[in-house]
Amino acid sequence: MHIINENDYLIGKGKKQLSENIADLKKENVIVGFIGGPPCPDFSVAGKNRGQEGDNGRLSRSYIEMIIAQGPDFFVFENVKGLWRTAKHRAFYEELKSKLNTAGYVLTEKLINSIEYGVAQDRDRIILFGVKKKLSKSLKISNESLLHNFDWTARTKYPNRSGFDFIWPDAGESVESTNTPEELTIQYWFDKNNVKAHPNANHCFVARAGLAKFQTVLEGDVSRKSYKRLHRYRYSPTAAYGNNEVHIHPTEPRRISAAEALAIQSLPKQFELPSDMTLTNMFKTIGNGVPYLAANGIALTIQDFFKKINGSE
Repeated sequence: MHIINENDYLIGKGKKQLSENIADLKKENVIVGFIGGPPCPDFSVAGKNRGQEGDNGRLSRSYIEMIIAQGPDFFVFENVKGLWRTAKHRAFYEELKSKLNTAGYVLTEKLINSIEYGVAQDRDRIILFGVKKKLSKSLKISNESLLHNFDWTARTKYPNRSGFDFIWPDAGESVESTNTPEELTIQYWFDKNNVKAHPNANHCFVARAGLAKFQTVLEGDVSRKSYKRLHRYRYSPTAAYGNNEVHIHPTEPRRISAAEALAIQSLPKQFELPSDMTLTNMFKTIGNGVPYLAANGIALTIQDFFKKINGSE
């Protein structure tokens, strides 16, 4: 199996080279897959809501058109829940799906939350997975049964959003709950990644104003669009650091560091960002990423799927 990241070919390598690479791989009977998450601010309820007409929104169409033109055996498309739940964006999304169906893809989709995969973060994302219908013919199984083998919950630790069902501490309550999973708490990840000694520990915006808010917002008060204070003993709101969103350290009067943001994204502590990156680019990179454990869980689900349909499981 060979995975191609769409960004490799949207930044200048060219369609011709992509086509040649795919042709070479298929001659070797290698299953080719595209994995992409086109920029999503134009579909986010927290963004400017420009939809398919925005610069980022048009990239979603470009990605789908590239899939149709190049014909990989499977693909993954990731985006924000606004594309699925907002009426005008949903119409655009259904149009894209219709084009994929016409191009010969069988589709399955799910609105996943990162907490389902053991990430200490409330982050909804729509995941669309498609497989070429002709693949089912070569495997001598029906199109209808092809995606019955795709089990969205098999690799989740807290399926169907059950991670939210625990009794979590309220804003201002600093006592750790006794029945909540430790791995779903901010403190667990800060400790696990040793954020104070991490190479990105000192990469943090220093407030020129707003110190009073840093001092007065209760631990765990995430009710505002900005100046949300994290709670040591519960999960984080979505790690999105654009649109003037500010996440405050649970107990200190400051913004969180890049090291702490990486931990919230469930990245291994060995992962670090180059020290010569600007702070803006650091936090943009972190916020745009799919949490590591969620991405890993979805990748393993895809691997399980191909093992099942190939009869190797």
